Amino acid sequence: MAELVQTSVDGHVALCRLDRPEARNALSPELMETLAGAVEGFDADPEVRCIVIAGSDEVFAAGADIGALAARELHEAVFHPAAAFWRRMYDCRTPLLAAVSGWALGGGCELALLCDLIVASETAEFGQPEITLGIIPGGGGTQRLARAIGKQRAMELVLTGRRFDAREAERMGLVNAVTKRGEWLARATELAGRVASRPPIATRLAKQAVLAAAETPLSAGLEQERRLYELSMATEDRVEGMRAFLEKRKPEFRGR
Repeated sequence: MAELVQTSVDGHVALCRLDRPEARNALSPELMETLAGAVEGFDADPEVRCIVIAGSDEVFAAGADIGALAARELHEAVFHPAAAFWRRMYDCRTPLLAAVSGWALGGGCELALLCDLIVASETAEFGQPEITLGIIPGGGGTQRLARAIGKQRAMELVLTGRRFDAREAERMGLVNAVTKRGEWLARATELAGRVASRPPIATRLAKQAVLAAAETPLSAGLEQERRLYELSMATEDRVEGMRAFLEKRKPEFRGR
């Protein structure tokens, strides 16, 4: 059986490429388990400082396997591995970057939204079309869309199920960069490299702090930010970064 996720590491950047072309990278239980396991493995590796999740030129991920979904009973939906998958991916402490080309629909859109950064090809097409199948998004789509682009826009996209292209996603603030066709993966790995060049403890703490902004009231978020700031002040990388700045040289961060 072919690998459903192709993995590689270049320096401090790990790459996970979904590889289920016959099903347009639909998120089957097997693919979700493979991807979550790969991400967890990289998250535990101190040498990996940013993880890129990508598909192919034609499709990032086309969502759930509709054939399997149609045959699923209610009790199967309640205990389906998908529920654990989204939590496992969310628990990743290392910054995640989605490199999107082609379709990112349903669960594929939710997977991109779960990531901390998104670089999209001009060919990218996003959408939460679950409403057209008589269901609603179940992997965080309603919640992350509303937090990313506001209630009114999220409501329209979820209630109509319409698709939107990379440029519209950029205007809504959903993606960080849109590239020309064929340049999306190089741009994504370049951005991931920039993130990976920063002190790894500080980047993990910064990710945690920014996520708190979407999940807690301002007062609680400020308190959490302060605690995380104090943790960053206790690191050797903080000493190195400040010394390098004063000595006008490039810092050498060691993740300590």
